Amino acid sequence: MQEGQKSIYTLQFALLCLSSLLFSASFNMIIPELPNYLSSLGGAEHKGLIIALFTLTAGISRPFSGRLTDQWGRVPVMAIGSIVCVLCGFLYPILTTLSGFFMLRLVHGFSTGFKPTATSAYVADIIPQERWGEALGMHGLCFSIGGAVGPAVGSFVAQNFGLNTMFFSSSLFAFLSIVIVLNMKETLYPKRKFQTSMLKISRSDILEKRAIPAGIVTLLSYSAYGVILTLIPDWSEHLGIANKGLFFTAYTLASIGIRFVSGKVSDRFGRIKVMLVGLFVIVISLVLLGKGDSVSGLILGACVYGIGTGILSPALNAWTIDLSLPQYRGKAMATMYIALEIGIGGGALLAGYIYQDFIPRIPYIMYGNAIVIFLAFFYVLYWDKTKTERRDRLL
Repeated sequence: MQEGQKSIYTLQFALLCLSSLLFSASFNMIIPELPNYLSSLGGAEHKGLIIALFTLTAGISRPFSGRLTDQWGRVPVMAIGSIVCVLCGFLYPILTTLSGFFMLRLVHGFSTGFKPTATSAYVADIIPQERWGEALGMHGLCFSIGGAVGPAVGSFVAQNFGLNTMFFSSSLFAFLSIVIVLNMKETLYPKRKFQTSMLKISRSDILEKRAIPAGIVTLLSYSAYGVILTLIPDWSEHLGIANKGLFFTAYTLASIGIRFVSGKVSDRFGRIKVMLVGLFVIVISLVLLGKGDSVSGLILGACVYGIGTGILSPALNAWTIDLSLPQYRGKAMATMYIALEIGIGGGALLAGYIYQDFIPRIPYIMYGNAIVIFLAFFYVLYWDKTKTERRDRLL
């Protein structure tokens, strides 16, 4: 049996996926309750900062995590991300001032600045290139399951046992993720012992130039997620939905089904075609969310958004790796994730600034963001056209 035909579903891959599921559940489980929690602290007008501050430090840490991933190893960098989640879960109940809350959101962002970068490089190490789309799709599915389980569990725990218990539960999930990671085999060879010089970043370490096209698409497309994270909890409450994690559960369940096939399709028919379909579906979802002034409308929009991201994400991740060289996979993934954090943070900040706790503005913010996603759609078309023209000139 040829290598490309071997099963990718090994114990090593399964453990990686389980660790990511728990990690995703850890930091996502508190998100639906944070807007009201911030209001209780007297910061209702700053809801856009809940996500923006988190993504700010996540983005800043990417060049460091990419460099450490390529030199120190995948496993220790993954562990650092989960350790940050453990510590923050214990500190939220202690730091109960506005300044303390915002400081924690900054610190908490380091978690996603480290773990996903190293995880994506780990996947590329253990999976044959011709199966990257499928593998990243399945890994993304598990990460999304965590993103669905987390908010639902978090809201349930908060409603029945209080916010502090929810924060502590977040730490528990992250701790279990660490236990799994620390028992996994390192895939970086040769690797170096940690040295402080690894933390010295030059301009060339910040971005992998080959991955910039993927970064542009990521930045534009993930602005929608920032908008959704900021507005959907209040939009859900306005519609009379008690469990604010319901949207995220519906979104993820829809994403799960499509991820079983979308990664394989991108391996077979190409990343560009699949990304275009995914972006178009996301545009439709934002229009539906803007018009969805009922519980059923919100759930429909959530499901369509889940389908769109489930189509786009595996192809976009695999495209990033396709564009990079093997020795710079960590930096390439860091480049994509920097763009992701800027997109999410920018979308959240702008949405919060326009929203200002005025519910009737939410539909118009959704429609405006649909235009941004269309920009990503046309950029992919432009990139593919210019690539074809360059190839034709060389023939």
